[in-house]
Amino acid sequence: MDKNEKPRHRSRNVLIVGRFGLILALALILALAIAIALVRTTTVHRQAWNTMAESTLAQRQVIVPQRGDILAADGSILATNLCYYNVRLDLRAPSFKIIEFTDSIPLIADSLAVWFPQKTHRQWVQHLRNGVSVPKEQRSRGWSIAKKVTREQADRIKRAPFFRRFKPAYSGLVIEPQMVRSYPFGRVAEFSIGRVGQTSYDNRIIGRYGLESALDSLLYGTPGVKRRRIGTRGTYMAVDTPAVDGYHVTTTIDITIQDILESELGEMLVASKAEWGTAMVMEVATGDIKAMANLERDSVHTDLYIPAMNRIVEWYEPGSVMKVMSMAVAMRYGYANLNRSYPIGHTYMYLRRAIRDTHSPATLPVSRFLEYSSNIGMVKMSIPEYEGNPNLFRERLAEMGFFDRLNTGIARERRPRFHMLRNNSGGMLDLSRMVFGYTTFIPPLYTCAFYNAIANDGRFVRPRLVKSLRSADGVDSVIPPSYVRDSILSRQQSARLREMMRQVVWGEGGTAKALRNPVVEIAGKTGTCKLVLEDKRPRVDANGNRLQLPPWKGGYLDGHYRVTFCGFFPFDNPRYTCIVVINDPQMPYRGPAVSSGTVLKNLALKMYARGMLEGDPVFRPDPSPAERPLVHTSFDNDRRAALHQALGVERTATFGVPASGYPPGQVPDVRGVSVREALAKLEQAGYQVVFRGAGFVESQSPAPGTTASPGTRVHLNLKNLN
Repeated sequence: MDKNEKPRHRSRNVLIVGRFGLILALALILALAIAIALVRTTTVHRQAWNTMAESTLAQRQVIVPQRGDILAADGSILATNLCYYNVRLDLRAPSFKIIEFTDSIPLIADSLAVWFPQKTHRQWVQHLRNGVSVPKEQRSRGWSIAKKVTREQADRIKRAPFFRRFKPAYSGLVIEPQMVRSYPFGRVAEFSIGRVGQTSYDNRIIGRYGLESALDSLLYGTPGVKRRRIGTRGTYMAVDTPAVDGYHVTTTIDITIQDILESELGEMLVASKAEWGTAMVMEVATGDIKAMANLERDSVHTDLYIPAMNRIVEWYEPGSVMKVMSMAVAMRYGYANLNRSYPIGHTYMYLRRAIRDTHSPATLPVSRFLEYSSNIGMVKMSIPEYEGNPNLFRERLAEMGFFDRLNTGIARERRPRFHMLRNNSGGMLDLSRMVFGYTTFIPPLYTCAFYNAIANDGRFVRPRLVKSLRSADGVDSVIPPSYVRDSILSRQQSARLREMMRQVVWGEGGTAKALRNPVVEIAGKTGTCKLVLEDKRPRVDANGNRLQLPPWKGGYLDGHYRVTFCGFFPFDNPRYTCIVVINDPQMPYRGPAVSSGTVLKNLALKMYARGMLEGDPVFRPDPSPAERPLVHTSFDNDRRAALHQALGVERTATFGVPASGYPPGQVPDVRGVSVREALAKLEQAGYQVVFRGAGFVESQSPAPGTTASPGTRVHLNLKNLN
C-alpha cells in the first residue's frame, strides 16, 4: 500500500464520522425541540388545546326532519313536500375553467334559452358573461342559473355544453336540493289547511296559520343532530341522533264538498256585493268538518273575492239563529209549553225598551216561534223563568256543553262569549236581547255544532278536522269521534225541535220559504243582525303594548246587516249540517234566505246530484203507457238532411222532433236524441245528467215535463237500435 493512501483513507473516515455526528446532532436538536413542544403542548398550553379540541368536537348540525303531509278524507294530498333544485355557478372554484367557459357561453345560452324561455338567447349570454366580467376575487360563488327546477331540468343543465365536458370541480356547477311545501289543490280550503313560513332566527319552516299552524308540532317532527367525530383521515360529521319525520295528518275535508261550497259562496258574494262570507259543513253522525270556506272582497279589485281569514272561529253577534239555542234550553228545562199561545203583535215594551217583530201575527203558539222568528215570543216565554237570576240562562247553556272548548284542530278557536249579568233591570234587559241573538258573541263554529246536535237526536258530537295520524314508520293512529255531551235533549225533544226548524222553510209564516225544493228537504233557522260600530282607536299604546279594547264601540250601523242561515239536510235523515254567514250584502240579497240560505240550498242540490246523499233515486224507465216508440231523432233535422244531400244519399228518413214547449223548471224531452244533444239540452237547463249504455236515449227519469229544480239529477238510459 502506498504511503499516501493511509492519510487519504483516514481523512475519508473522519469526514463520514463527522457527517454522522452532524446528523445525530441535528436529530438530537430536533428531538429536543419536539420534546419541548410536547411538554409545552401537554403541560403549559394544555388548557388551550383541550378547549380547542372540545370546541371542534362540540360542533353539531341540526338534521331537519321531513314535514308530514296533510291529506283529505279520501287520501287526496292537500299539502306535501316536493324536492326542487337550485342551480348556480361557483365562479371562484379553484379549478374553474374560465377560458373554456367563456368560449362556451353562446352554446350554453342556446340550451338555456330553450329550457328556460323566460330569457332570450341574448339575455342568457349577457347574464353568463356578467358573472365572469369581474376579477376572480370579486366573482360570485352562487351565480344563479335556475331556481326551484325539477330533477329532470337539473339533469338537462348538467348535459349542456361545457358542463358535460368537465366535472363540477372544474365547471363550477352546483346543484342544491330544496324542499318546497306544495298544495296540489291551490287555494281550495287555503285558510283551513294553512300555509308555512320560515323563522327569522333559525330558518325553520313552521306553520303560520290553519292546520299547518295548529298541528305544527305533529307535522314538523323531531329534529336530529349531527356531531363532529375524529377519524383516521381527520374529523367528519356523524349522525348522533337521527331525525324523526313528522306525522302525516288525514283530515276530514271532502274536496268535492269543499269545491262546491267555495264556488257557491263566491257566486253569492259577487251577486250580493257583500263584504265577506264564511261557511262550514259538518257530518251529523261523526262531527267531521267536510268543508270550510272563507272569502272576502279584494281591497284593490273590489269585484273579486279572495281567500280570507278563518272567520268561522271569530266572535259575532248571531242574530236570530240564537233562538234555536234558547228554545232548546226552554225545552230541556221545561218552561216551553209548545201548545201555549202568547199575544205577539209588532211591538212589546220591556223595561221601557221596545222589542219588535216584523211579521208575527197577533197571537202565536210557542211551537211556531221559530217559524215566524218572533223576538217578542222568545222574550215573553223566557224572561219570567230568569227573574231574580239572569245568569241562570248562561249556566244552563254551560250545562249543555255550549261553552266547552271544542278542540277541533282549527287555529285560534274561540269559545262563545256571554258576559256576566247584574241582578238588576240592566241585567234583565241584556238577557231579553240575549235570547234572540244580541249582546252575545258566538263563533259560527259553535252555532253549527249546536244545530248538529239537534240533527243528531240530541247527541252533541265534537266537531273535528283531524281524522287520523300516520307516523313515519307507517303506524296509523285513528282519532274516533268524541262527544261534548252524550245528550243535550231527548230524542223526542230533538225531533220536535227539528220539526219546528222545518217549519221555518215549509211553514206558512216561515222566514225561509225561498229554500223550498222537492229534491232535498232542508230545515234550519235564519238570522239577521245589525252591524256594530267598529272602534277605530289604535290597538297599541305609545310603547307598542297591545291594548285590550273590544273591536266595537257601541251602537249599530243603519242599513247594514250580517245574515246567517244554519240548517241541516235531508230533513228525514239528516246527513250534513251547514252554516253560512254573509256580511253586509246589498239589496235584493239582504234577507238571509235569499243569500246565506241559497248557498246552503245550492250546496244540498249539487251534493244530491252527485250522489252524495242517501236515498238518491235510481234510474227507473218511465212506465207511462203513452210512451211513444223510439225513433232516432234530433233537435235539428235540417242539418241531417243537408248532410245526406251532400253525401249523395238518395233515401232519407224523416226523423221525429222531441216534444217541446216545456217552460223553465220542467224537465225537457230528450228521448230519441243522441247523448251529446241530450247532455247539451239538459245541462243548459241546469240539470245534472247521468247516463247508462250507449247510443240514443231510450228513456229518461224524471219523465219529460216533470217539475224539477236546477241541480236535479236526470238519468238517461241509452240504446242502439239496428
